[in-house]
Amino acid sequence: MSRYTSRTNTTPCILLYDLRGTTSQPWAPNIWRIRFILNYKRLRYQTVWLEFHDVENQLRAIGAPPSAFRVDRTPIYTLPVLVDPTKNARAPEILSNTNLIAEFLEATYPARPVFPEGSRAMQTLFVHYIQEVFVQPLLPIMVPLSHPQFRGGTQGAYGGVVPNPLGGPQQEQAWAQVKEQFDFLAMILDKNSGDGDATVAQGREVSYADFSLCSVLIWIERMAPHEVWARIRAWNGGRWARLHERCREYMDEL
Repeated sequence: MSRYTSRTNTTPCILLYDLRGTTSQPWAPNIWRIRFILNYKRLRYQTVWLEFHDVENQLRAIGAPPSAFRVDRTPIYTLPVLVDPTKNARAPEILSNTNLIAEFLEATYPARPVFPEGSRAMQTLFVHYIQEVFVQPLLPIMVPLSHPQFRGGTQGAYGGVVPNPLGGPQQEQAWAQVKEQFDFLAMILDKNSGDGDATVAQGREVSYADFSLCSVLIWIERMAPHEVWARIRAWNGGRWARLHERCREYMDEL
């Protein structure tokens, strides 16, 4: 449960479906983005843990919509999924797709906004960049390290078969591409240095953009504290460790 959830309160609360791994800590970055929002907005919620091989059957059973469709139009079921019975317990809202869930939570619970006024378009572009560009060079390094978390399955969460770990010159080339993305993002965020502390995307207050980026940092820190996080946290003058620390108060897990 979240620290904002009373164990004795029987009022319906939000359910967040997450992937159970071999560790006791949540680690999947897309799900962490929603966990951050729930914690930041101080919403009552519980985590429903699913085994990898049970995800599709369980999501179909609760009536969750597919998160995407394959080329042949067969549905794809992935986490996170959010169920909100607080407005109507008999007909709860059931949502999949991280960005759609984020938009729903912001519209339904506008207090403590994660999209400050006038920032939605720019934040959406920032999050798209994190998802589609920034994280790509990390995948050949991080996916093999995350593979042991998949209990009962080896495909699906990253869009394909887990690749073999890198080695030798190939690994160093991958690291160079990762460093290039972190350097570029640091250069962009440094433009806030005259408006706030330059740690967060909006200059002063955390927002959805920061949660999207910090979710990747948590993935790295949880799955590869020595191999990857120890290297990255020191880059760009310790910027990424500062962002991780800035978001720590919103890292409730259960």
